[in-house]
Amino acid sequence: MPRTAIVLFNLGGPDSLAAVRPFLFNLFSDKAIIRLPTPLRQMIAWIIAKRRDVVAQEIYERMGGSSPLLKETKAQAAALEQALGGDTKAFIAMRYWHPMTREAVAQVKDWRPERIVLLPLYPQFSTTTTASSVAAWKKEAARAGLVAKSAEIVEYPELLGMIAAQAQMIDAALAQAGEGARVLFSAHGLPKRIVTRGDRYPDQVMLTARAIAKLLAESYGRRDQDWRVCYQSRVGPVEWIGPYTDDEIRRAGAEKKPLVVVPIAFVSEHSETLVELDMDYKKVANDAGVPTYIRVPALGTHPAFIAGLAELVKDAFPYGN
Repeated sequence: MPRTAIVLFNLGGPDSLAAVRPFLFNLFSDKAIIRLPTPLRQMIAWIIAKRRDVVAQEIYERMGGSSPLLKETKAQAAALEQALGGDTKAFIAMRYWHPMTREAVAQVKDWRPERIVLLPLYPQFSTTTTASSVAAWKKEAARAGLVAKSAEIVEYPELLGMIAAQAQMIDAALAQAGEGARVLFSAHGLPKRIVTRGDRYPDQVMLTARAIAKLLAESYGRRDQDWRVCYQSRVGPVEWIGPYTDDEIRRAGAEKKPLVVVPIAFVSEHSETLVELDMDYKKVANDAGVPTYIRVPALGTHPAFIAGLAELVKDAFPYGN
């Protein structure tokens, strides 16, 4: 393989409590998140960051004072380099906190690759994640004069390695949960207005869920498995896509259904898994009378997942170019 830089895109997370407010400001300043003219968008972002700072700091305090996302992504980068071998190196470009896109561009330029593969750690495409990260990369690469041949991996909702890893972990969790358990595929939500403008994220989340359910039926004998897709992490007064994860948890409690909860759109552990799913929603489940609540780990460095990402990189340039 020619000298290849792999750029892993992720959202990033604050590395200290003092970083929480600027992280939130960066997030809500993104025109893919709030689609308003720049001065107005930045004013609104400043207001939201100020208002949410205390609540968000409490969330990160529950995780030890910082996000584990960078550490998780570094482990994935190292595993991917090992899987690919040769003259390849993985770089990390976080969207809203360090190492940010400009830093990653500078590192890649200094390494002087023959080609670059842009690999989002968002399996399902959204204008708010993949498209935003790619746009930021192109802007900073042009500014820095980084001209190496590049390939973009836009989406991989049915990646075989990812589906295999998820099915394996879910089957183990279902065996622990017992008879009659329901699988909740929980994805990060989006404001409904973004989806009505054509964002294909919910359709891609459903593709992932169906692929996992199909493999569970074919390879693990779970042909009548009860499963549902739902969405978490809604913020503010706007309408979000549903059904909501907490509502589905309460429904399961009313039906006395054991639950296996799967972070279907998160490939790394962070606040939405370690706090929202493991603490807040587990309490919802206990209060609702859910008999068993098991949360499947994020994919992390699962060998099948990393092998799937490696195949994406190998196939990014046709005919080995």
